[in-house]
Amino acid sequence: MLRFLSLFALFSGGSFAAVPVAAFLEGHCVECHDADVKKGGLDLSSLAFDAKHPVWIKVFERVRDGEMPPKKKPQPEKNEKDIFLAALKEPLLEADKADIAANGRVRSRRLTRVEYEHTMHDLLGIDIPLKTLLPEDRASHGFETVADGQQLSHHQLARYLDVADLALSDAFDRAIKGDKDYQKHHTPKQMGVHRGGNNRMPEHRGSRTISWPITLQFFGRLPATTVPADGWYRITLRQVQAINPGPDGAVWGTLRSGACGSSAPMLYMIGLVEATATPRDLTYEAWIQGGHMLEIRPNDATQRKAPTGAKGGNVSFVGRDLEKQGYQGIAFTGIDMERIHPNAGRAAVRSRLFDEVDIEKATPADLDALITRFATRAFRRPVTPAQSEPYRQIAAKSLAEGESAIEALRAAYRAILCSPRFLTFIEAPGPLDDHAIASRLSYALWCSMPDSDLIKLANQNKLRDPQTLAQQVERMLSHEKAKRFIASFTDQWLKLNQIDFTTPDTRLFRDFDPVVQESMLQETRAYFTELLRRDLSITHLIDSDFAFLNGRLSRHYKADLDLKSGEGLQKVSLKAEAKRGGLVTQGAILKVTADGTSTSPVVRGVFINERILGNHIPPPPPGVPAIEPDILGATSIRDQLDKHRNNESCASCHQTIDPPGFALENYDPVGIWRKGYGKDGRGAKVDPSGLTPEGEPFTDLAAWQHIQTQRPEQLARGFATHFLTYATGAPPRFSDEAALDDIAKKATNVRSIIREVVLSDIFRIK
Repeated sequence: MLRFLSLFALFSGGSFAAVPVAAFLEGHCVECHDADVKKGGLDLSSLAFDAKHPVWIKVFERVRDGEMPPKKKPQPEKNEKDIFLAALKEPLLEADKADIAANGRVRSRRLTRVEYEHTMHDLLGIDIPLKTLLPEDRASHGFETVADGQQLSHHQLARYLDVADLALSDAFDRAIKGDKDYQKHHTPKQMGVHRGGNNRMPEHRGSRTISWPITLQFFGRLPATTVPADGWYRITLRQVQAINPGPDGAVWGTLRSGACGSSAPMLYMIGLVEATATPRDLTYEAWIQGGHMLEIRPNDATQRKAPTGAKGGNVSFVGRDLEKQGYQGIAFTGIDMERIHPNAGRAAVRSRLFDEVDIEKATPADLDALITRFATRAFRRPVTPAQSEPYRQIAAKSLAEGESAIEALRAAYRAILCSPRFLTFIEAPGPLDDHAIASRLSYALWCSMPDSDLIKLANQNKLRDPQTLAQQVERMLSHEKAKRFIASFTDQWLKLNQIDFTTPDTRLFRDFDPVVQESMLQETRAYFTELLRRDLSITHLIDSDFAFLNGRLSRHYKADLDLKSGEGLQKVSLKAEAKRGGLVTQGAILKVTADGTSTSPVVRGVFINERILGNHIPPPPPGVPAIEPDILGATSIRDQLDKHRNNESCASCHQTIDPPGFALENYDPVGIWRKGYGKDGRGAKVDPSGLTPEGEPFTDLAAWQHIQTQRPEQLARGFATHFLTYATGAPPRFSDEAALDDIAKKATNVRSIIREVVLSDIFRIK
């Protein structure tokens, strides 16, 4: 007691607050956390009290949340606990606020590769993919935008230089030489010409091309559609029609691009093909690499596969009629392909580079003005003459060495694009200025640089006005560019970018196919878009009376729903027993929380707690073995977990982790409802019952959903935490907790939560 008291008195200047803190630690903590026992590797008896040390925040949080002392130990009286927390909280708050004032909440943050690509597209007007050319961003606290997890090594900087050169070359070439046109109509006869090698082309029958469900790799490839150069293409499949449509009135397939050869087996998804009995044109837009061709094929794993009709790796249709034999097919009468530039045409690219200057006759003064203009846009704020001087000198030196005005300008622009003022967010500790707010808001909601409206407001010093800021949030969320936020945020928040990390075992999940997986992604993104657009309650993350499904996904889920053939993804009303309400029951979520062969209540439980419920789950103690799943399903995962939970060091966390995992156990690794484990559910029975950490029992998923939907503030706080982390580049600090509580009290609808986060002081300080 005296040791703790002296340590606390030293820090707190001898205040009386040290007494209850020391007494509480002595009475409830030191027995397990001293030099001899040291549970969890924590020795409080030899740890000096420093309010800046993160361990004291963890001590505060675990006592506050009832995780410590363990349930099996004597529990402190409520009054004793409250006094301890109040006494410990004061120095922790003071230390955290002092650190934020001195250094800011967010350390230096750079653009992620997704943000870099969108920024270069908006700055230059180009449309070439850039993110795949840059090193992957490592996620920290669940997001790639978090500064603490970012690096900027010499290797990465070299890659940024290379990519900047590539982007500028494309922009200058288009501005000076113009855009190369490409338009071509492919008839069935042209697409039916075999050019050597194994024949894996669709059937050419009369005026139509028909692709059948043949299992050979790259079947359905169309060499005639090979494109001459990298670029964006608009692809129109003419008069697409289903042959022997399935139970939902359609034949489902995929349109992909690739080299379609064993030397380069990668295929790139362009879109889903929903062929119906009524012929219709289907149009897609996609980036296709030069030398790649299209591949179109039925890709529904529930349908019969046709034999190849030939030996080896060839396909032949001679002497057989697959339509009469009942096989499903996708027929079309031709393909139109056209080169497009979805971001900007040549005139717009030229304007962004040269404004209205005739670059062939540009004077040094013209170049100085263009460089200052470009730097202002790239740096996302006005630049002083001193800041633009180095770049103007680069151009001047280039001219003096005999280079053209174009090359001089390119050299200056290249240097600007490699400046920390472009690649990173320059923010001073304390409240953000208007231009920093404009950048933070734009990258949060558009993944890119501020537009002219935001810059104008920043120049007028209006963005610190709450009403103006709220108006901009509404404008930006209603803009087309908000699709970037939806894709980027859901990829990271819900781990949708990991949906390809596992491939379901085809022996166990025969009906899973590329159409289903792509539909799952579309389902979740469309659902979140609806929550955002209509500003729906955050409880829709847990349960709802509607979903977004297409015919193939509905069949996969075995849902009895009335869907219109040919309408693609549709908003549908759910029956009470549909078991498909909310975000947590969607296939994409269920797949990324499984390993392709089995499910684990622990993995799903951690995901739901951290991503949806707003509960932080600490990593497991060292030396605790993982739970090995029983793939055959002979034993219940619950039986294995019961043994694991008997370990005292595991039990305190598992009482939080396991309940949502148990509630979702009726869903297999590909999102299909089951009653038992193992193949076809013939193994041990699933038990979805449990007890919430607060002691509320539930018998099944519906009961668990009912409990959680009664806690909108908790869900709102969790969502606000994730958006704040993503948008600012740093997780909430100890001193941010009260502000998050306030946000959750003000707003429990999705769009409103985002607005309140932006209006908060946390968002508007470094």
